[in-house]
Amino acid sequence: MKRFALVLGLVCAGFSARAEVDIQEVTSPGGFTAWLVEEPSIPFISLEIRFRGGASLDAEGKRGATNMMVGLLEEGAGDLDARAFAEAAESIAATLDFDVGDDDVSVSARFLTETTDEAMRLLRAALIEPRFDADAVERVRAQIVSGIRSDERDPDAIAGRTFDALFFPDHPYGTPYEGTVDSVTALTRDDLVAAHKAALARDRVYVAAAGDISADELAALMDGLLGALPETGAPMPAETSVAADGGLTVVPFDVPQSVALFGHEGMERDDPDFFAAFVMNTVLGGGGFEARLMEEVREKRGLTYGVYSYLVPKDRAAIYTGRVASANDRVAEAIEVIRAEWARMAENGVTEEELTRAKTYLTGAYPLRFDGNGPIARMLVGMQMEGLTPDYVNTRNAQVEAVTLDDVRRVAGELLQPDKLHFVVVGQPQGLETAPGQ
Repeated sequence: MKRFALVLGLVCAGFSARAEVDIQEVTSPGGFTAWLVEEPSIPFISLEIRFRGGASLDAEGKRGATNMMVGLLEEGAGDLDARAFAEAAESIAATLDFDVGDDDVSVSARFLTETTDEAMRLLRAALIEPRFDADAVERVRAQIVSGIRSDERDPDAIAGRTFDALFFPDHPYGTPYEGTVDSVTALTRDDLVAAHKAALARDRVYVAAAGDISADELAALMDGLLGALPETGAPMPAETSVAADGGLTVVPFDVPQSVALFGHEGMERDDPDFFAAFVMNTVLGGGGFEARLMEEVREKRGLTYGVYSYLVPKDRAAIYTGRVASANDRVAEAIEVIRAEWARMAENGVTEEELTRAKTYLTGAYPLRFDGNGPIARMLVGMQMEGLTPDYVNTRNAQVEAVTLDDVRRVAGELLQPDKLHFVVVGQPQGLETAPGQ
């Protein structure tokens, strides 16, 4: 077992001000590993489990299977049907949440120390023995189909679907992980069982806990909870890259305000220049009202309520993307300003004042993420999945502070590609139309 100390300069739920928090690396007899922040002052535990792969593991022709399977994990397990499972969790004040994304299946459990055994029996049943009862399957299927149909009328969802299809046409990232009406309607119970075996396996699991639990207790908990999972799951999807080139795609939709997503190739999380890119993006579009895009597009011109940019390093590809919404007769101007700011940052980088402000914002906001057992456990499991070490919590702000003007200027010139920005616009934008050949 290894221990790493973190000093937090604020009051966290369950932790005293400026207390030292030990991050322990725990290895169970069965070979599972976890990160733990032990805090016995409140009889409460947060447990976070992640399975790498997520909806990208859907089998060919079975899009939406992983999403639907995850939606059924709390709809009956072991000898409990859906109602009995919900009542059992409620009776011990335990919360069990299951979610899915492109790259992972996430499990969040919150429970009182005194009910650990009962909570883990429920969670184990959900993970190992989901029932996939016919009535539950049809109920969840109907909910998913309803959501898909709703998305067909949502400009943001339409923009996202179009953007993904353009950027990743031959990869699972290119289609909605919820699936389509046709694909979800066709899913069988056997498909859900197969998706369960593909996604929930020992070779891709990450665990973190925070609260009133010791390292030995966590080790035993992991073996009992996860030991019966399959040893291996489905192969991970292939690496991919952005297929879309610079340009514009317009999707006509009868709304008074157009929604635009934009982006190009991004940067991997383990790139040595990631922190310089992170600071640069804070200045460009990630720093709220202090960011350049917000200043130029909203404050100076009143073209939008909000415009943002994001570095998105997915497991199998990285993109640099953003979003803006503007009135149909003004969205063309908003796009023009965004392109200009992208080019200005690429050419000149940031000013000393902007760099200082961004560092202050990033280093000051970071400790606020550690405001309770749940957020701490989520941070720890996320760090593991990103390949970070426990001492990252001590070095992260120093890495932000180490970024120089020259670093940002160099990285901006390499990463930002205004000519390769592709905009997907959903609405009735005036003065914009899809370029020929796109």
